[in-house]
Amino acid sequence: MAAVAAATAAVLFVRSRALQARKRRLEAELAESKRQLGDVQGSLARSENELRQVLNQQDAAIREAERTAEENTKVVLKGAARLLQSLTAEATMILEGIQQKYGGHPVLADLLEVHHANAQMARKSQGIAVMCGAPLGRRTQPASVYDVVRSAQGQIRNYSRVTVMQHNGMALKASAVAPVALAVAELLDNAASFSQADAPIEVTFQQVQKNLCIIIDDAGVSMSDEERQKATALLSGDTPPQLSQLGTQPKFGFPVIGLIARHYGFKVDVTGVSRYGGVRAVVLLPEELWTMEDITPPPAEEAPVRRIRRVEDTEPAARTAHGLPKRGARQAPVESVQGNEGNGPITPIRAPRRGLGGLQRGTLRGRDLAAPTPEGSEEA
Repeated sequence: MAAVAAATAAVLFVRSRALQARKRRLEAELAESKRQLGDVQGSLARSENELRQVLNQQDAAIREAERTAEENTKVVLKGAARLLQSLTAEATMILEGIQQKYGGHPVLADLLEVHHANAQMARKSQGIAVMCGAPLGRRTQPASVYDVVRSAQGQIRNYSRVTVMQHNGMALKASAVAPVALAVAELLDNAASFSQADAPIEVTFQQVQKNLCIIIDDAGVSMSDEERQKATALLSGDTPPQLSQLGTQPKFGFPVIGLIARHYGFKVDVTGVSRYGGVRAVVLLPEELWTMEDITPPPAEEAPVRRIRRVEDTEPAARTAHGLPKRGARQAPVESVQGNEGNGPITPIRAPRRGLGGLQRGTLRGRDLAAPTPEGSEEA
């Protein structure tokens, strides 16, 4: 019995020692876990501090980006203002040239040049307004497609390079006149800017199913694939660029076209190749924007309204006692000079002026209808 008791005591002693060793091991593991937990808590604290620093840096970066964007926007607007100022200076130079050439006598033919310069300036300012969110004015009268394109032609610098094929039987609805005129003017200006000074620009019309296409072919340099992709993105109007992204010499053409095309429901494509090897731009107008009604009046016989009387060939004006010329009877308008052969010799104006005069007469109807209402308001 004593041996059994001793053996049992020995077993219990061994188990006790084992339990004590296990207890010490568990206590050591618990201490290690606590130490690791402390390390994790410290790491979390450090991560929280780093995250706070990152957020602070992000806020600073956002503020810096906003400041940079504001500065870039100011630069863009300054570039646009300079462009408008250059057009204004051009008009001023034309007026001064008229005064020096004719000694202050008003000559309607030369004033058409001022009107042309002002038309360009109006188009540029209208495009900037569109980029800034201003709406186009809505007209109450439709206009023939031919008149609208001729109106757009009169709003670019090199208007004489553009040939518009006659097209009867198609008219734009009133809501589409102003946006289509602005879009076509920007496309014509782009075609003239990226082609040689004597290269032709041709505008044709084509009806495809229920769509009316205005096709502009130039003889400039074709675009690369990257340029086509960029132009397509801009013309879609899906993601209009910010003003700060247009550069110090902003180009409003394609962004403006994209905005108004998306808003008024037509499409513009410039991925084609023209018959001259340049770019083919197509303005695709759905049936909601045009009608088959022909509102173009029958062409009247061209009157020689561009002829003026030579001042030096008329009789000397009567003068007062102080040597000043007396005011004579009011002269008839220039249009009434035709057929009055007995009142003195007459002479035609130079060919460039005559061409501009013809353009003015041909686009009078379209220009009046395409012009936006004051302050961009819409008429009912």
